Amino acid sequence: MSSLSFSLAVRVGGEGGNFVSGSNILVREQILGYDSHKCSFYGIRGATNRRRLSVSAAKIRKGKKHDYPWPKVIDPNMESGHLSYLSQFKPLAEKPKPVTLAFEKPLVELEKKITDVRKMAAETGLDFSDQINLLESKYQQAVKDLYSKLTPFQRLHMARHPNRPTFLDHVLNITDKWVELHGDRAGYDDPAIVTGLGNIDGKTYMFIGHQKGRNTKENIKRNFGMPTPHGYRKALRMMRYADHHGFPIITFVDTPGAFADLKSEELGQGEAIAFNLREMFGLKVPMVSVVIGEGGSGGALAICCANKLLMMENSVFYVASPEACAAILWKDSQASPKAAERLRITPKALRRLKIADGIIPEPLGGAHLNPTWTSQQIKIAVMNAMEELSELDNDSLLHQRYMKYRILGGFVETKLVDPVKKSRMKKKDVKMIPVEKSSLEDVNTSLVTDGGQIKIEDLKKRAREGKILPVSAETITKVRQEVDKELTNAFISMGLHEELESLKTELSRSPETIDSALKERVNNLVQEFKQQFDRPESFLQLKQKLKVLSWVSMLHKQILEKKRPQKENEKAEKLKGEINEKLLDKMKAKMEVLRTARTLVASGTVLDADQIEAVAAAKDTLIELLKSVNLELVGLGTTKLPTAPPGLEEELTKVDDVVMKEIDMAVEKAGLRHKIEELKAEIASGSNEEKIEQLVSEIKEEIAAAIDLTELRKRVEASVVSSIQEPAYAGCV
Repeated sequence: MSSLSFSLAVRVGGEGGNFVSGSNILVREQILGYDSHKCSFYGIRGATNRRRLSVSAAKIRKGKKHDYPWPKVIDPNMESGHLSYLSQFKPLAEKPKPVTLAFEKPLVELEKKITDVRKMAAETGLDFSDQINLLESKYQQAVKDLYSKLTPFQRLHMARHPNRPTFLDHVLNITDKWVELHGDRAGYDDPAIVTGLGNIDGKTYMFIGHQKGRNTKENIKRNFGMPTPHGYRKALRMMRYADHHGFPIITFVDTPGAFADLKSEELGQGEAIAFNLREMFGLKVPMVSVVIGEGGSGGALAICCANKLLMMENSVFYVASPEACAAILWKDSQASPKAAERLRITPKALRRLKIADGIIPEPLGGAHLNPTWTSQQIKIAVMNAMEELSELDNDSLLHQRYMKYRILGGFVETKLVDPVKKSRMKKKDVKMIPVEKSSLEDVNTSLVTDGGQIKIEDLKKRAREGKILPVSAETITKVRQEVDKELTNAFISMGLHEELESLKTELSRSPETIDSALKERVNNLVQEFKQQFDRPESFLQLKQKLKVLSWVSMLHKQILEKKRPQKENEKAEKLKGEINEKLLDKMKAKMEVLRTARTLVASGTVLDADQIEAVAAAKDTLIELLKSVNLELVGLGTTKLPTAPPGLEEELTKVDDVVMKEIDMAVEKAGLRHKIEELKAEIASGSNEEKIEQLVSEIKEEIAAAIDLTELRKRVEASVVSSIQEPAYAGCV
């Protein structure tokens, strides 16, 4: 029978009795009419006495029937499809709203233009097909340019896209049959990690993956894809189950990291991750991991220490999020793009570092634009990897997985170490030879040459005295070659050699034009090299060689600069003496012709035809004379006169206009037209020079008397100010 629950308010005694309220009593239906003598209540005195007991209120609550997920009738002949009634992952009732990222806004504007033109064509009935085709081609090119050159920080946003397909989306697209398995057998089923068996082309695989939500409600339920220790223990249970039954394992990574709350730490979050890492290296079945979104730190590693690690084109894999890295290193979240660049979180960067084994392509714009096609690309890549791993036996499979991660750490052992034999794995400490201070200084400030070791101080002394350095050019070239080789090795040890070679190739293709993106890559490479090179205890010998080489080059240059003027002066004096001795008498007359012509031109006189011919003949004669003493005329020098400041000529022109207008007004005012005409006639006749001079002086005096100099000065200043201010007025207009 079903149980009933009701609350009683019991009053003991008469009107002044005590009350006990809110007591919940469970009784069966058959004893609803119980005897008060058979019941005892906590807190009621004198229960044996016959006192009046009254029920003032009763609330009945029926038991809740369990809602089983599977239907009453199950079709035993189902051949394909997943058992949807065993999974809480159902199709969304509403289609997700499109989300536009910040760097995608230019594409949205182009889409809006195309939509507006189509709407206009539909409303007006006009033919806008050419404009629409042009806009569509422009849009396609913009999409290609944008998504093919995404920065690491932009790829991070693509990996976090709210509409990006989740683990279960991909599983349901690539499997023929699928059943989800639950529970860690320790009292909890973490919804952030989903596990289950799936069938692909007649073969069963174990699927394990992080599951994010498709909307806010699902994200809260799935804890935003951040597992607790229960989730990692559930994944470990399924890995052991697959290892026992021989099912290959496929894991999907999509988490910002393990859930870092207090309760998870109390339940052993770090221990659960570490235990998974150790156990995965002992699994005797092929294991392939696919990063479909973001792979954050140990929360991702706990299910992806596999034989093959594949990454989606717009996925990321990092030890710490760029935001956290920027906050730690630069104390500023605005430095997140810089941190994303330095962390090398993209598939291409991780492929170069041999962390990722393959990159799975996505449609332009991201996986959310075509989830089905993306899932099929994942299926093809995973099946190819499984086919490759299936050819290995158990020992080879374990060794391949083991060596993959040993090589990442830089340790490659030639022979296996006996696990029973006790060996000291730590490298022996190198005994340091004590070096005296004086000898250390000699090493730090000396250069080994063909003639022995030379100190920098001796080189400086020789440079001050102007003596020849005891270092041959061959020695300096040899040291430079050694430095170049060590610099190349330094780039290799820093992991920057591939980027350096890539930049060299791109620069060789277009040495004249360098775009901003290439400049930024070069600057980033230089900064990263400097950051690693400037560490106190790194590349000490190379630093010392660079220091000594720079000193030798500088001193050698100083000596050459001191000796060059002296040699040049001696050579010039010798050449001058030879020319004067041979050609002085022959060249004197011709040089006089050139000087006379230059003086006339400088005074403003126009040369006539005879003078121009004489100058040309003098030049030809001088060239022949120079050739006769084995001297070649390279070019003719020209005296460069100082140029006026920009805008000055315009100002002077305006001033001349103002002055000329004032003079014209003065001429009219003084009645000087007849004198000016008389002056012109005298100049034309050229008979009486004294009269011409007298007329000129009279005209000047009368014009000066008629002009108001104060007013003229004001007009000139006003014209200059207006010419200066004109550009500002033009800009305002």
